[in-house]
Amino acid sequence: MRQLKKPKTAYICQKCGAASPKWLGRCPECGEWGTIIEELVAPSSNTPRQSLGQKKPVSINDVKVITSTRLTSDIKEFDRILGGGIVIGSATLIGGDPGIGKSTILLQVCNKLALGGIKVLYVSAEESVYQTKIRAERLNITSDNLWIVSETNIALIAAYIDEYKPNLVVVDSIQMVYKPEIPSSPGTLTQVRESAMDLVYLCKRSHICLFLVGHITKEGSLAGPKSLEHLVDTVLYFEGDRFQSFRILRAVKNRFGSTNEIGIFEMKEDGLCEVVNPSELFISQANEDIAGTVVVSTLIGSRPFLLEVQALTSRAYYAAPTRRVSGVDFNRTVMILAVLERRLGLTMGSQDVYVNVVGGVKIDEPAADLGIALAVFSCYKNKPVPAGMAFIGEVGLTGEIRPVNQIETRIQEASRLGFKKIVIPKGNTKNLKTKDVKLITPSYLSEIIKELF
Repeated sequence: MRQLKKPKTAYICQKCGAASPKWLGRCPECGEWGTIIEELVAPSSNTPRQSLGQKKPVSINDVKVITSTRLTSDIKEFDRILGGGIVIGSATLIGGDPGIGKSTILLQVCNKLALGGIKVLYVSAEESVYQTKIRAERLNITSDNLWIVSETNIALIAAYIDEYKPNLVVVDSIQMVYKPEIPSSPGTLTQVRESAMDLVYLCKRSHICLFLVGHITKEGSLAGPKSLEHLVDTVLYFEGDRFQSFRILRAVKNRFGSTNEIGIFEMKEDGLCEVVNPSELFISQANEDIAGTVVVSTLIGSRPFLLEVQALTSRAYYAAPTRRVSGVDFNRTVMILAVLERRLGLTMGSQDVYVNVVGGVKIDEPAADLGIALAVFSCYKNKPVPAGMAFIGEVGLTGEIRPVNQIETRIQEASRLGFKKIVIPKGNTKNLKTKDVKLITPSYLSEIIKELF
C-alpha cells in the first residue's frame, strides 16, 4: 500500500521570520521567547508576482504625475496626520488595542469619502455584513458609494477589487485574511506577509488607496512580521486609555508627511469626534493651588500644545528610590533629578519621584525640561507655582536653560489660552516679537527658582 507523503513543515519565528529545523523556546535571531510556531511549507511557485505596471526604466522627467494626488476626508485631525490627505495609491497600516476605535474611525473616513463621490470597498474579515451594518447605523453612515463585504480569502477579495474598481479599499483585519495555496492558518507570519504583499501590489498597480487594520501584541507592537511595516507607506497607531473617552492617533511612519503628528479624538455614542482645541482640554482641570503642577508649551509635530505636567515626591522607604514616569522620557527625567540634587541641593536620593503628563500625551522633546524640573521642585518644597504661567526651556547639566526652536509659535499658543506670564530661555529673546505677554527670561534654573519661590 502506498504511503502518503508527510507534509513538509518548518518552525518560523512570528516576530522576525527566522526559520529553524526544530522547535526552540527562544528565537536565536531576535531573542524573543515563545514566538516559534510550526508552519506547513507551501510548494514553491514559479509564477512571479505581477509588477506595479512599469515595463522598463524611464526618465524621471517622463513620469506622469496624477493631478489630484490626495483624497481628503474632511476629518481634519485624520488628514493632518497623513500629511494633508490620503495619497492616491498609498498603503496605510493602522494598529491599536481591541476596541480602541480602529474600525470606527475607518468607517467614518470611508463615509466622508463616499459622500464626496469616492467609491469605497470595506472588507470585513472579522464581522458579518450585518454586524458591520449595525455599527454603520450607530455612526449614521448612509452613503450608497460605500460597499461592504465579509470575506477572508485573498483571491476573492482581489476579484471584488477587480470587479467593483473602488478608489479606496479597507481590509479589517489583515490577520484574518489568508491565501488558500499557503498551508498555514490565518494570522501566521507567512499568511500575513503574503496576503499583505498581494493586496499592496494590486492596489498600487491600480492606483487604489489601501488601508489595512492590524492587531497589536501585548508589548504594544503590531502583530505579524516586521516586514509588514516596511511594506506599507504609512503606519498609524491608535492609543488611549479604555477608561477614558479620548483617543490619540499617531503616525510612526509616513513616506508622504511628518512622523511626529498626532490627532486627538473623543469617543462618543455616535463615533469618534475631533477635538478642535486639545490644549484647552488638557489643561482645563489644572489645579492652581496644588504644588507639583506646571503647564508647559510643547510641540508635537508641527502643532503647539499646552500640557499639564504633574510631579509627586515622597519619602523613600527602600534603599533604591522609585522612579516612575508617564508621558515623558525616563532618562531625561532622571537627568533633571540629578541636576536638581547637584545644582540646587535637593536630596533626591531619599525621595520616590513620579512624573505624569495629563491626558496620556507623550512629550518627546527637551523643551519640557524646565516644566518637569519646576514641578518636581514645587512638590518637594510643597509650594505651588504661581498661577497663569507657562514654561518653555531645555535644562542642561550645568543647570542652564537652553533655547528651543519655534519659540514664537509656543508663545502664541500660550497667549491664546490666556497665559500672561511665560518663562522662556534667555537665548530665545533675540528678535522676538510678542504682544500682551510678559516674558521672564532666566539663564539658569536657580534664577527662576529664586524668582518664583
